[in-house]
Amino acid sequence: MSEPRRIAGLQVYRRLASYSLRYWPYLVLAIIGLLVGALTQPLFAYIMGPLLDQAILQRDPEVIAWLPLGIMGIFLVRGVAMFVSGYFMGLVGRSVVQTIRGEVFNHLLRLPVPYFQQHSAGQLLSQLTFYTDQLATAATRGITVLIQETATIIGLLALMFYRSWQLSLGLLIILPLITLVIVYATKRLRRLSQHVQNSMGEVTQISNELVQGYKVVRIFNGEHYEAQRFQKANEHNMQLEMKRLLTELLSTPLVQFLVAVALAAIVYLATREATLDSLSPGIFMSFILAMIMLLTPLRNLTQLNGQLQRGIAAGESIFQLLDEPTEEDRGQRQLTSCQGNLEFKEVGFVYPYTNKPVLKNISFKVKAGQKFALVGRSGSGKTTLVNLLVRFYDYQQGQIELDGIPLPELGLQDLRRQIAYVGQDIVLFNDTIRNNIAYGEMQTAPLAKIRAAAEAAHALEFIEQLPQGLNTVIGDNGVLLSGGQRQRLAIARAILSEAPILILDEATSALDTESERHIKAGLEHLLQGRTTLIIAHRLSTIESADCILVMQDGELIESGTHTELLALNGQYARLHALQFTESAPL
Repeated sequence: MSEPRRIAGLQVYRRLASYSLRYWPYLVLAIIGLLVGALTQPLFAYIMGPLLDQAILQRDPEVIAWLPLGIMGIFLVRGVAMFVSGYFMGLVGRSVVQTIRGEVFNHLLRLPVPYFQQHSAGQLLSQLTFYTDQLATAATRGITVLIQETATIIGLLALMFYRSWQLSLGLLIILPLITLVIVYATKRLRRLSQHVQNSMGEVTQISNELVQGYKVVRIFNGEHYEAQRFQKANEHNMQLEMKRLLTELLSTPLVQFLVAVALAAIVYLATREATLDSLSPGIFMSFILAMIMLLTPLRNLTQLNGQLQRGIAAGESIFQLLDEPTEEDRGQRQLTSCQGNLEFKEVGFVYPYTNKPVLKNISFKVKAGQKFALVGRSGSGKTTLVNLLVRFYDYQQGQIELDGIPLPELGLQDLRRQIAYVGQDIVLFNDTIRNNIAYGEMQTAPLAKIRAAAEAAHALEFIEQLPQGLNTVIGDNGVLLSGGQRQRLAIARAILSEAPILILDEATSALDTESERHIKAGLEHLLQGRTTLIIAHRLSTIESADCILVMQDGELIESGTHTELLALNGQYARLHALQFTESAPL
């Protein structure tokens, strides 16, 4: 698997900011609130001058009259401004999360099959949930603190220079040291944030495996083993989080200490007799208060660095996913009436990122309505061959044609519309039986057709016994149904699709005799008039096939009817004899 392309932090934040700008009316209102709220702090420091000089020392009645109202007005304006900025910035943040989460999900729907085989489910789930929430912090908290605290610092510095520009110059001496601390902390925080998110993906993966495989865990007493796996991943995540937190917590007081050094020097100079002679008590108090108030926004800006780096690390991972190329679909031709004629011409295939050939020079032809069976040991290439037919992978050699049209010339959706699939590992959704049968483009199918498909699959008999019939929710992957019932729903789905080509991948291998009887009856209805490719290990299920293809190590070594292959006395005959011996009564 190739290493993902790194994205620069500034590039990530610019891309993230572009999402926020989509909601610019709300963003403008939030920024106005932030600026107004920020300016109230230097304004409060400013009125300390007239409070001390004119109200307390000179007892000016006019100043005494308006000063309390001014203080209340400042805090009233600040409260309203912070509410407006907080609400609208929160609205922008959640809107950004909703948009990005939707884009990630929609992009996952279009990514090629190899991508899912190369990335763990836990990592992908983390990108949909945990990472997108980290982005919300960067999108809203970042803008909020950056605008508010920067405006506050500028306002306080302007007030300080206005009161005494000579004393204020002392702050500029310490700025290079503060910059060095922040640059170092930024690099370390981003690196640690990426490690934290990777470890969170591992925690999610182990949790997902437990939820999916809880029966295996119970049966094989794997609770202790799984607990140790999770504890190890969880502890690793905590250690990384603490390293990140340590860096963040150390950088903040260090920056504040450097500022305090500058402030101490300014206080020392300000209290010299020559300086005091040029400053009134009110102006001196206003200057010192502004100086002290600088500590809070500087601390918030330093802490913001850690939050931004977590968001940028999350954004890098998410944008890498969004930049992954989707399934290649250059086909322009459409099939208005597909007959179902298939032809494989010298087809060869090598899996991505490996050099080992999986299929070599596969050639055969299936006429419309014929039943072809694929047999062979595990790893012989049977499933890969049908994966090429639905274009989960693209072959590198030869050609596959449907009704004389090469597959790459057909649009992916149009091609897959011609194919129905029933496999051993049935995939059902936590939805109603009706929606599981009439899935995807079949959602608008009339109820009568859905019932007819269920009846043809011999599923209606158990569906009608359920409390809500077709509207019964069947749980995660149909957990509330038996294996045979789940299989029959898959067959009903394939019947309803009316696709001219059918793929059966070990559709009855794991069923009991009673369930298999029902399903075989459903399959007889399903196979009528359809071109069918059957992958089978139990040879007794394919004896009536029009042609049986025997595969070994990615090559087609025998082909013919059941009778012809037995007479040939080759690999098929040996497999048949072996199964007959194993199934013979004791």
